[in-house]
Amino acid sequence: MDAVNRQARPTLVSIAQELGVSRQTVSNVLNNPSVVHPRTRERVDAAIKKAGYRPSAAGKALRTQRSMAIGLRLYRAVDGINGAVMDRFLHSLAEEAQRLGYQLTLLTADDAAGEVEKLETLYRSASIDLAVLTDTGMDDTRPARLRENQVPFVTFGRPWGRIATSDHCWVDVDGAAGTAAAASWLRELGHERIGFLGWPEGSGVGDDRRAGWWATVADLPGSAGLSVAVLDDHPSAGVEGATQLVARGATAIVCASDSLALGAIGHFRTVGRLGEAEVPVVGFDDTPVARATGLSSVHQPVEQAAVDLLELAFTVLDGKTPARPQRLLEPHLVQRRLQPFAR
Repeated sequence: MDAVNRQARPTLVSIAQELGVSRQTVSNVLNNPSVVHPRTRERVDAAIKKAGYRPSAAGKALRTQRSMAIGLRLYRAVDGINGAVMDRFLHSLAEEAQRLGYQLTLLTADDAAGEVEKLETLYRSASIDLAVLTDTGMDDTRPARLRENQVPFVTFGRPWGRIATSDHCWVDVDGAAGTAAAASWLRELGHERIGFLGWPEGSGVGDDRRAGWWATVADLPGSAGLSVAVLDDHPSAGVEGATQLVARGATAIVCASDSLALGAIGHFRTVGRLGEAEVPVVGFDDTPVARATGLSSVHQPVEQAAVDLLELAFTVLDGKTPARPQRLLEPHLVQRRLQPFAR
């Protein structure tokens, strides 16, 4: 395409000239809309969208004295199943950040100390404006250390353990609500011996998911003996745990992850405990593998979590106090029919 036919990139000036308003009015609509009359604001908004105008990131950074970047650590992939949840979260976070004129600065680290050190270095060098922490664990020291280093941050995941405080902004998913929904559904199907397959006590997230199951089945005889913890979040561990639970009389199992649930399903098939209409195992995370196999699973609203997290982050950056600095989102159970087993 030659220079004559190439469409000029829209600017504040060109949009202002088209509407017969000042350049400052267009700028105010983008940066300080409350000072513009609503009717004018609507006209300018429509023109901006029609023209496909995108503010200059460099110009915005210069005006606001911000880097327009968010620091986030990438973790190593553990398996090809449960990692899909964080993939969804990361994509949504990047998409929402981009919509708000920001970009993600990704980093890797060997441990929590290394992560904090790198985030602090990026912040001190004005390479990021704030940090997003994920994978919060029991007695996580990262929030306190970032606070000491005066690095603004928000977390995807609530604080757990003895040092769990709620004086920073976080968004999390209510795991207990998810497993409670799963156990309630299995009860509706007629099961009275519903087991739980999860991880050892002290994992935070695992404890939360076990709590929802227990609150739902505590009144059923023998439920106290139907909880099994395994060390690995892998289908082979799911087979091991399901073997124990079935031997104790469990007819259905709520699992802390889809990885464990897939192993449990394998054991139920091996011992011939899968009826045509019966769905005795429920996973957690609603991964692509769960959808492909027809495994019922708890779906986490991680896309909404990303949106809410950045809303909190930018409220803090603007020097304001969020109305709801901690947000617990409710997941929902996706009920499916298992696909026929390929022999």
